[in-house]
Amino acid sequence: MSFFSIFKMTIPVLMGYIPLGMAFGLLLSNMLIPWYYAFFMSVFIFAGAGQFLALGLFASHATILEIGVATFLLNLRHTFYGLSMISALKNFSWKKNYVIFGLTDETFALLKTNDIKEEERERAYVIITALNQSYWVIGSVIGALLGNILPFNYKGIEFSLTALFVVLSIDLYNKSKQHKPFLISIVIGFIGMTIFPSDKMLILSLGLAATVLILFKGALEDGN
Repeated sequence: MSFFSIFKMTIPVLMGYIPLGMAFGLLLSNMLIPWYYAFFMSVFIFAGAGQFLALGLFASHATILEIGVATFLLNLRHTFYGLSMISALKNFSWKKNYVIFGLTDETFALLKTNDIKEEERERAYVIITALNQSYWVIGSVIGALLGNILPFNYKGIEFSLTALFVVLSIDLYNKSKQHKPFLISIVIGFIGMTIFPSDKMLILSLGLAATVLILFKGALEDGN
């Protein structure tokens, strides 16, 4: 698999990460934080929504403990991503550590939606992860550098991350042979929006969906 073929897979993420990264950089610049913080945060944290959360917590003068707990809860969903990737990464070299580090929502969706030959998987996974992170880094640095030069109304732009993940999820659904897990998760999501507190809806719904899918894994596989 050529580098260009892998790059084409990441174009949807490029289209989302560049403007969203710029929005992060603009927010950072608006808080009078030096531009290079955008670079280092995007290289060593690379958390997307977590970086937006961090800026809000910085602005509210939150403690290190508060920042740690809030970031942990926000990114707890990545635990479920990691569990589903165990078999795919088990034969990788040390490079799997970078893939695990860079396993964002969008990268996870790309790795799951593209059928890559097993012998090419390690190289392709590393390149996909690195390209996606580079888009975020480039966007955030550009936004931070331009923040004090160009007037920009960034209200609502953070929703582009959600929209991008929805598009990738639809693609994953269309390519998957098993649709029942998706439908069950959607139903549980709607139930969670109804009965769970809004601040705990995501993690409780994820936990409930994971429990149901694990308990009824055999029945779901037999029924497809």
